[in-house]
Amino acid sequence: MACFFRRTIAAKLGRTLQHPEDVFIPAITATPVLKKQQSPDFRLSVSTLRIDGILPSNEDIQLQTENLANQLKRDVVVEEISAEKGVIHFHVNRELLAEKVLEPFKNGADDKYGLNSDLLTPLKRGTTLVEFSSPNIAKKFHAGHLRSTIIGNFVANLKESLGNSVIRMNYLGDWGMQFGLLGAGFEKFGCIEKLKENPLQHLFEVYVRVNKEVEQNEALMQAARDFFRQLEQHDDEAVSLWQQFREITVQEYQHVYKRLGVHFDVYSGESFHRDQAQTVVRQLQDRGLLGTSAKGMGVVDLSPDGDMSNVCTVLRSDGTTLYITRDLAAAINRQEKYSFDEMIYVTDKSQANHFRQLFQILLAMGHPWADRCRHLPFGLVRGMKTRTGDVVFLEDVLDEARARMLHNMSQSHTTKELENPEDTAEKVGICALIVQDFKGPLQSDYKFDWAQMLQAQGDTGVFLQYTHARLCSLLRTNKGVDEGEFNPSLLRETSSINILQHLLRYDEVLLQSAQDLQPKHLVNFLIKLSHFIASAHRDLPVKGSPPDVAQTRLRLFRGACSVLANGMRILGVTPVQKM
Repeated sequence: MACFFRRTIAAKLGRTLQHPEDVFIPAITATPVLKKQQSPDFRLSVSTLRIDGILPSNEDIQLQTENLANQLKRDVVVEEISAEKGVIHFHVNRELLAEKVLEPFKNGADDKYGLNSDLLTPLKRGTTLVEFSSPNIAKKFHAGHLRSTIIGNFVANLKESLGNSVIRMNYLGDWGMQFGLLGAGFEKFGCIEKLKENPLQHLFEVYVRVNKEVEQNEALMQAARDFFRQLEQHDDEAVSLWQQFREITVQEYQHVYKRLGVHFDVYSGESFHRDQAQTVVRQLQDRGLLGTSAKGMGVVDLSPDGDMSNVCTVLRSDGTTLYITRDLAAAINRQEKYSFDEMIYVTDKSQANHFRQLFQILLAMGHPWADRCRHLPFGLVRGMKTRTGDVVFLEDVLDEARARMLHNMSQSHTTKELENPEDTAEKVGICALIVQDFKGPLQSDYKFDWAQMLQAQGDTGVFLQYTHARLCSLLRTNKGVDEGEFNPSLLRETSSINILQHLLRYDEVLLQSAQDLQPKHLVNFLIKLSHFIASAHRDLPVKGSPPDVAQTRLRLFRGACSVLANGMRILGVTPVQKM
């Protein structure tokens, strides 16, 4: 792995500059690989040493770079050292490069490759609570919830792989005025038979209709307020209807989550904290934080000068709680119950102000752990439509992805060999959805494109799955061939060096992903790895090669396959074996 080389270079720097070698580890990075020309293996930016106070910042940087490069000794590990524009480049011994990078794969796949790196040691471990997906009950799972679900799953997978104890929480929107509207609407427009036939579709139709009606019908709006008040007061009939809606919805959602390969440790919801929310109101009152607006609403003044220029409403004038009141109660309850070291909320960017206010109020209430809470925002998906119309439900999107992928696969002669082509099409289609979503910065909106998403060539999830399946086929076909002695000196071709150098960057990509929680780093790494694999598959035949060459090349392909699969799993993708 990269650790061996990074530590060797750090030791040289430590001896030369009279500092502990550990201080240099983060500054030594693997060089991004250029496909058409050989790159150095590692580089050191001298400006980093100046910023850290290891080198004086008032001297000429290029002169410092050249002087330091000349002082560093070459040896059997680092064969060449060169200086260029404030950067020192390191070329390592090619035989050692192959030996160290592929050593973890001598007995098969390695699920922990890159995860024991020195770079990742400083990361704080502990209990991470990730709240994600969090749809509203009594509504079909809308495609808009896809982003929260797959991003939250990625964050949970990443944190888990790095050694954190992860709690995956689905915080359902199962309380509030929307249920006043739905309850009043169901009493007027609902049908028990339709509810049995297609529960979520019928509830969706009722909700759309009641929202339209209340715009001109004040009596219906008042009925909705009354229904929600009855819920807050634990009226048996109102609670029974609400409970029925909730159970129906969770069952439907679990089916979709299973298809996506997503699971939760805890199903929570606003309703769990409706009584605790009143306790929060009392605590705000006791601390002198609760004020009253001109309209009689309970508010917290968050303006720095206390002039009510920035207030957060936590209580309606009729005494019922709001979303943020229940969020305050939920956060306090989670800290008491789980003692988390960090809590990450995955929601769209429109809720950024809500979470700013939430964290501010928690701190004002005397909860310093609020600094360990984080909102991970994401942008909107534009143009996600199926052939059937404008209102897009996630299950329709998954069905269409599977159908389109199945059609594309049917054009290939290999599909007939698959035992379950529908299952493969499902996995590949979901991978395509996830990769298209993860390619850019999460906070950016992006345009959904069916044709581009499902291309077999290019930077797509289909390409990742195709590459993995192709490697699995190669390893299956040559099972037993690579059980002989591995000879790293035989991996000298540009195609093999490109893969080896690229694998050096895996721990850096994991670190970058852990720091900003952006999946784009891992996606781009895996796509580039797949392109290098495609070139190597073409240039480095196994069949017909001498036994020692075949054995050595298979070790290279097995290592690449293992890292590709590991990375895909962190993204939340199930790698396919055949395609």
